[in-house]
Formats: sequence, structure tokens, C-alpha cells
Amino acid sequence: MGADVPRETTTSRATDRPGDTSPFALGLLLRQAHWRAATVMAEALKPLGIELRHFAVLIVLVDRGATVQRDLAVATGSDKAGIMRVVDDLERKGLAVRKAVPGDRRARAVEVTPRGVELFDAAHVAAEPLAERLVAGLGPGEPELLRDLLTRLAYPAGDKA
Repeated sequence: MGADVPRETTTSRATDRPGDTSPFALGLLLRQAHWRAATVMAEALKPLGIELRHFAVLIVLVDRGATVQRDLAVATGSDKAGIMRVVDDLERKGLAVRKAVPGDRRARAVEVTPRGVELFDAAHVAAEPLAERLVAGLGPGEPELLRDLLTRLAYPAGDKA
């Protein structure tokens, strides 16, 4: 049978509207904020010919250097087939290359190319005015506070990353 469902009714039900006080409110707000931010960042990347999924891989490659595909999948929350498609796209665009991993005939490491680094830097320049627009409704110091709070929520003290 199904899970036991408590019969007690809560006075606050999730509505996905501003002012929601349900236990799901924070998650729903974060989801809405994510969608809004992702839409804005996708707008910045579109003229550069890449999508957020491509940029997510470039972030990892620029930060870590050459990375095995399975580790890229974990780092970006992708699956094996999805990461292969993204890396295929990046290779076709000349933004990344696959290289053999010494000692492992089956594994391939992905490395960002100089062109990939240029595009990565260009994406930051393109995103700056859109990122400012994203937080335009916040007051002085609030964008920094929001970044700090979200960082602490995403990376709680004591958690091992």
C-alpha cells in the first residue's frame, strides 16, 4: 500500500504565490528565482551560440582544468548520455577537446580550448548588464546579502563538498 499520510490538516497549504507561508514556500520561491535567473542568463548566452548546459560544463573545465566525462556529469548534475551530447556540441564549436587519459583506455578527459576560454570570458561580459537587471529591484547591499544567504543555504557549514 501507500505511505501513511497524517490525517492532521495544516492551516498553510503551498500555493506557489507571493506570501505563501507553507513549509514548501522557500523551495517554491527558490524554484521561481532559479527559473528567472536561468532565463536571464540564457538570454546572455544565446548571442554567443551556447546554452546554459554548455556554459555549466565550461565553468567546470575553466575551474578544474581537464576533467573526465563522468566527473563532468556529476559536477553538472547531468547523466552520461547528456554530458556526452554537451561535450559533442562543445567539440563541434571548437570550445573543448577530448583527450585520452593515461593509464585508462576507456576514459576521456575534456579540456577547454583557448577559444572556449575566450567565449567563457565573453559570456561574463555579456551577462553583466543582465545580472544587474535581475537584481534591480533590490536595495543597496541586498544583492550581496542575497548572494551570501544563498551561498550559506547551498553550502551549509560543516557539509563536505
